[in-house]
Amino acid sequence: MSGDSLGEMFRVTSFGESHGKCVGVVVEGCPAGLKISEQMVQEELDRRRAVQTIYSTPRMEEDKVEIVSGVFNGFTTGAPICMIVWNREFDSKPYDSIRFTPRPGHADYTAYMKYGGFNDYRGGGRFSGRITIGFVMAGAVAKKILSILDIEVIAYTVEIAGIRAKVKDILEVKENVRKSVVGCPDLEASNMMIEAISSAKEDGDSVGGVIECVALNVPVGLGEPVFKTLEGELARAFYAIPGVKGVEFGAGFDVAKMRGSENNDQYILKGGHVVTRTNNCGGVLGGISNGMPIVCRVAVKPPSSISREQDTVDLARMEETKLKVVGRHDACIVPRALPVVESMMAIVLVDNAIKAGIIPRVLRG
Repeated sequence: MSGDSLGEMFRVTSFGESHGKCVGVVVEGCPAGLKISEQMVQEELDRRRAVQTIYSTPRMEEDKVEIVSGVFNGFTTGAPICMIVWNREFDSKPYDSIRFTPRPGHADYTAYMKYGGFNDYRGGGRFSGRITIGFVMAGAVAKKILSILDIEVIAYTVEIAGIRAKVKDILEVKENVRKSVVGCPDLEASNMMIEAISSAKEDGDSVGGVIECVALNVPVGLGEPVFKTLEGELARAFYAIPGVKGVEFGAGFDVAKMRGSENNDQYILKGGHVVTRTNNCGGVLGGISNGMPIVCRVAVKPPSSISREQDTVDLARMEETKLKVVGRHDACIVPRALPVVESMMAIVLVDNAIKAGIIPRVLRG
């Protein structure tokens, strides 16, 4: 069974490789009548693109979206939506010389063993961060659907290289996140993060970090216990993002340090609605959204491609050898992953909202 699709009612299927002809996505289950344009999708893709900053790869792809099906006269038709981006600015030569010497930290070895060496090894192939272009394109559609329900999804950087941001509230996030090169609403911490990335890059190294993602105005009742809980589906989506190694919701692992009286989110009435004083559960109880903001954090590892010499094995000769990765690579992928994390959350929320019956098959003005 293929692992290239996510969702049931709102189903997203990813295709393409890093150095193949294109990368793209097919979105099934999108309601008819949704106003969609290539410009709208492009705005999200532009957030993900490499830019000339200290943390980005010099590979400067245009990443121009083409919608090839499912949209007519500016509106979705109810048919599958296919969107592609052509790969143009890539150099595969460096990868030919390391075909049989797996790069530490990458999926080179596991992919080689699983597919008998027939996998596309250029630029990481199917396991490259470039496949997230498809996630973002599908996420743009999902965000548009969520806007009808007034649901807003926002991701921002809360940690890079061990430097932790102090985030006061969501208003501060909205005001400051676009002012920061690394997408951190704490502008003082943002400057220190930039310095840490620069230092690592000068050392031929890389750094990781943590992204926090919040969904606002989510209704009560999303999620399908017991094996398709909302947290479970979100975590599965986040782990599809290359480089993600940890996911937590609400207070996360800190709940292990609390007493029940500290961790329990007590109920109160606010404006005639049931809410909780705190949100240690991160907006999900019993695998079902409780109406509070959904809050999750995603841990992103340091990029594996670094210019330092490392140990590996020549699989063709079965001999230990040394490897120094060459090419164009990110020193930190956290900032570029922000729209990807948002997209994955949006996709899962739309899928569950359709299951819950709060999104119709046809949208009418």
